[in-house]
Amino acid sequence: MTATLTRVDVAPVASPKRRRHAPGWLAVVPLLAFVTLAFGIPALAMLNGAFTVKDPATGATSYTTANLTASLKGAYLTALLGSVKLSAVSAVISTVFGLLVAQAVVTSRFRALREAVLTASGVLANFGGVPLAFAFVATLGNSGVLTRYFGLADKGWNLYSFSGLVIVYLYFLIPLMVLTITPALDGLRVQWREAARNNGATSVQYWRHIALPVLAPSLLGGFVLLFGSAFAAYATAAAMVGSSVPLVTLQIADAISGNVLVGQENVALALSLDMVLVAGLVMAVYLPLQRRSARWLDN
Repeated sequence: MTATLTRVDVAPVASPKRRRHAPGWLAVVPLLAFVTLAFGIPALAMLNGAFTVKDPATGATSYTTANLTASLKGAYLTALLGSVKLSAVSAVISTVFGLLVAQAVVTSRFRALREAVLTASGVLANFGGVPLAFAFVATLGNSGVLTRYFGLADKGWNLYSFSGLVIVYLYFLIPLMVLTITPALDGLRVQWREAARNNGATSVQYWRHIALPVLAPSLLGGFVLLFGSAFAAYATAAAMVGSSVPLVTLQIADAISGNVLVGQENVALALSLDMVLVAGLVMAVYLPLQRRSARWLDN
């Protein structure tokens, strides 16, 4: 018996057309354009002006480091160091108290308390400028309500000083630290505490050898954020202390407006460049530790 094979022609199946997707970098173009317009061009203008000197007689401009040299001498250097000191002290105190408040919120059994504290922190962290200065002047100023009620003036209290300005800055820096460190505290796993407890470790040993080393990069990151916020603050200090406390932001405003010497606008740009360099040095310390913290919390 012979089998007959019949050839059947099968039409080739058409493969589905591949959709052409737009390159991924196109989605970033609006962000890059915004960053270029809002940050890049002003940064280049600041950099150019910081190294430019204009001859008052001929009007010719030349590139020199005279502005940077002037920004690191005399009253300008005092103001720069004053801003660094004020920012560092305020940031350290706010980091410590913010960590304590955040830990109390995270470990609280009352969810309503957590939501209320975080909501209030979000509001207070953005409350600054002239309204904050007026609130403290009306409360703790020379004729403030609490100053007269408790007789603080007779005890040497002075709101318009370095320590008074630190207290005012704490009002919005501590809530900012609470918002910053709360996610990191949520990232601490319960298994780590239980393992430490099973091995006989006390709460102090757990925080010293486990929790704080893991939180150290996040704490430093919060410190950097607080330092930058205090370092760049202007309106609160200008409305409250004026020139009684030397700060670099106030010196920049005076140089631009010509309150010190006419033609010092480029010195103000040099002071701004000094601020950028200080912030860059702080960020250079923060970024490597932040990567280390991310590896700990992801494992």
